[in-house]
Amino acid sequence: MSKLNFSISGNSITATRYDGKARHFNLTVDEPEEFGGKDVAPNPVEYLLAAYAGCINVVIHLVAKELQVTVNNISININGDINPDRLFGLLTVDRAGFESLNVDIDLDSDASREVIDTLFEQVKDRCPLNDNLSNSTPLNYNIRHLVN
Repeated sequence: MSKLNFSISGNSITATRYDGKARHFNLTVDEPEEFGGKDVAPNPVEYLLAAYAGCINVVIHLVAKELQVTVNNISININGDINPDRLFGLLTVDRAGFESLNVDIDLDSDASREVIDTLFEQVKDRCPLNDNLSNSTPLNYNIRHLVN
């Protein structure tokens, strides 16, 4: 199979709001009012958590089908702590991102524990966002300075 390319494009609307488009979907990113936003949409880190949960969901179903595991229901909850002092320039020693993520998954299935363990080892290995969050990913910036 050839490589897949995913993209998003959009514009800054305010200091806290970004409106983008992914394929034919419109996306809005904003911050809560306590961070200067209007709270009209999830913030960037909430989108990251939602994307990760969505990816885990897709890969669980994919691997379960391959292993012939019946999935009756899945609940996925993810949370993590961020020290905002780095974001706001108050500290330079802590990470700006999540210190760690806690992934809680409730899987309703009649499969044995051994099969479920195998399923989740494959999910962790094959989930693209798990890979991106677990490993360093090169970031290539192309900054164009537009002068009016």
